[in-house]
Amino acid sequence: MSDPASSDRSVQYGIVGDALRDVVRKVPQDEPPPWPANDQLAVVGKPTPRLDARQKVTGQALYTFDVQLDGMLFGCTVSSTVAHARIRSIDTSKAERHPGVRAVHILDRVLMTASLRDPGDEAKQRYPTVRYLGQPIAGIAATSARAAREAASLVQIEYEPLPHVVSLEEARQPDAPMIFPGPTEQPATAGGGGAQKGLDQKGNLRGPATNTRGNVDQGFADAEVVVEREYRTQVQTHVPMETHGIVADWRDDELTLYASTQFTLSVRDEAVEIFGLDPAKVRVLSEFTGGGFGAKYGIGNYGALAIHLSRKARAPVRFMLDRREEHVTVGNRPATVQQLKIGAKRDGTLTAVRLRSFGTGGVAAGAGVGSCHSTLYACSNVSTEHYDVFTNAGPAAAFRGPGQVQGIFALEQAIDEIADKLGIDPIELRDRIDTRDVDDSKARKVERHRGAQRFGWEKRRPTNADAGPIKRGVGMAQSQWYYIVHKDTECEVRVLGDGTVQAFSSAQDIGTGTRTVFAQVIAEEFGLRTEEIDARIGDSRYPAGPPSGGSRVTSSLTPAARNAAYRAAQELAKHIAPLLGCKPGEVVFSGGKVEGPTRSMGFREAIREARIDTIVQRSRRVPDYEGYARTAGDFQLSRHGIGGVQFAQISVDTETGVVKVERVLAVHDCGRPINPQLVESQIYGGVIQGVSYALYEERHLDGASGVQLNANIDQYKIVGSRETPAIEVHLIEQLGGQSSTDARGVAEPANVATAAAIANAFFNATGKRILTLPLTPANVLAALRAPDERGNA
Repeated sequence: MSDPASSDRSVQYGIVGDALRDVVRKVPQDEPPPWPANDQLAVVGKPTPRLDARQKVTGQALYTFDVQLDGMLFGCTVSSTVAHARIRSIDTSKAERHPGVRAVHILDRVLMTASLRDPGDEAKQRYPTVRYLGQPIAGIAATSARAAREAASLVQIEYEPLPHVVSLEEARQPDAPMIFPGPTEQPATAGGGGAQKGLDQKGNLRGPATNTRGNVDQGFADAEVVVEREYRTQVQTHVPMETHGIVADWRDDELTLYASTQFTLSVRDEAVEIFGLDPAKVRVLSEFTGGGFGAKYGIGNYGALAIHLSRKARAPVRFMLDRREEHVTVGNRPATVQQLKIGAKRDGTLTAVRLRSFGTGGVAAGAGVGSCHSTLYACSNVSTEHYDVFTNAGPAAAFRGPGQVQGIFALEQAIDEIADKLGIDPIELRDRIDTRDVDDSKARKVERHRGAQRFGWEKRRPTNADAGPIKRGVGMAQSQWYYIVHKDTECEVRVLGDGTVQAFSSAQDIGTGTRTVFAQVIAEEFGLRTEEIDARIGDSRYPAGPPSGGSRVTSSLTPAARNAAYRAAQELAKHIAPLLGCKPGEVVFSGGKVEGPTRSMGFREAIREARIDTIVQRSRRVPDYEGYARTAGDFQLSRHGIGGVQFAQISVDTETGVVKVERVLAVHDCGRPINPQLVESQIYGGVIQGVSYALYEERHLDGASGVQLNANIDQYKIVGSRETPAIEVHLIEQLGGQSSTDARGVAEPANVATAAAIANAFFNATGKRILTLPLTPANVLAALRAPDERGNA
């Protein structure tokens, strides 16, 4: 289908309440007219409760764990008990004789890990090589979960142990045990990620992936002040409320999957690829998902096992991972070591940025630190090098702002340190150097100054101002993320003869409120209330929706939804206009009514009187009016971004090393906020998750065995209600003239800057830099004992 002709159209552009102006865009002729600012709309831009709130709080919402099918069996994984080995033999005979067992399957392929560029680099084996402790090997399907676990314990595996290494530092050494015997590749997944192809690999070091512009050596020669530091961040695991899970039901020639997922279509497509199925014969359902931060894409090893077992047993099989498996096998945020050097002039102008980073995603590549070092601030001379470091640990996966969280922790501290050396206020310095992208920079400048006013930045005290052991300080940092559009997004809207309005998309709701936002956009076009829209999502047989990752659902889905609703409303107006004695273009949908110049009728009444059967309109996401900077796989990157600024107030007990975050102010932009209440909820969650990352979360592996010592939610500390700070959110409404809704996402930037803002507050409180995350008492006390640049403790 060719794109419709475009014409020049005037649209509003800028920040509402600051500097709105009209600009001209090339807009497809069949696009709906641009919306005004939110305060002039009836439904969009209004705080609206979630449509599924009652279902969730009353327990009526059905998650994957709640699926009950006739004859359903329960799955259990047989996992490796060693960190690195070849498997000599697997004996499942005892498990097969267990009275509750109905099927057993041994994996011949392990998902999520890097793969050898040349399979011949490794001797051919009957079973996949074990590369981390907890790696899935086989699966059991039994009549009860207990029977499945009992049978799994009866599987006998004979290993040929190989040397292993779990420490990033040890794995970097030339004589470290090799995780892979040759160069590897890591393809991208539905959640993004992957690693640059064709990089060199020596031992466990893959890379470097490089990005260079200008002359960095000359830039440092021109610098009048230089900051050079090494920053370290830890492995963080995802810990969603609902663990990964799937119910596979392969009966006759059709496969139905009930999945806790961030992308129904990637689950379908992986099942199609691995099992050689017809896509029309695979259906994925995801009515509710109990959280997903980047790791719930595709079917995973557990899903592959469930499908194999369902086929063998000729019965549905449910696989729900336990907490240990959740920590170990399905993803994490990689640890990093970042060697960062930045030079600047006396006026703050950056002259050079050099970054050398090492990241470990365990047996997966793609453990980078984002693009912020080369894209956030104006600097003519930049050089970045990144190395992946393989270890015998579970694979990394995308995690809410992948790479950027680690990168911003280092970069924003370095920028603050330059400001301190130059005697410039950190906000003023950013005003001077945050000019690389004009449009994004303007938004962040407004956010910096609105945030500073609300936070009371002018009252910020000198560094290390408190005399006693409890020291307080404040800090700020900036977020940066990509404005992503999923190019294959579609939506269907139906108006039924009884006045019901339905909307369909395969997009899933992972707790962010997709259903509600989807319905709001359509309700606005029909002049109805949000709850009057029957919004149906989470079914792979609906029109293709976007994945819930990369902050792309709202930016991708809402323009398609609005366009489909607009066309359906136009068609409806043709049928209703004769009843109102007017032309179709004079029909107005407002307040639950259809109105003409002289007469109005109730929405449902008008449809019944017009004897309408069914109106169906389907719309595809139109490319942004200004086009894209580039296309990467199934998503398109806008010329603009999304971001925010966060301010933090903390206290540091210098005797115990305990840090408490007392207050966070988050000022963010997401284009047009479709539902401010849900946007604020996203930001609350991002701040809480960022505080948890900054202060508590850290995976601990035993070097001798490769066992994760805290693979639970007891010793793996996450922030609780008592540690959650007071959080204030302020939203920027920004019209970009890019689509029919101008909406963007907010999930990633809500998390990105939190740890960096806390780290900068730590310096303001103590006069010492915290270079290692998390801010545990041990790391804090070590930082407090470290000498400063003058040699003072």
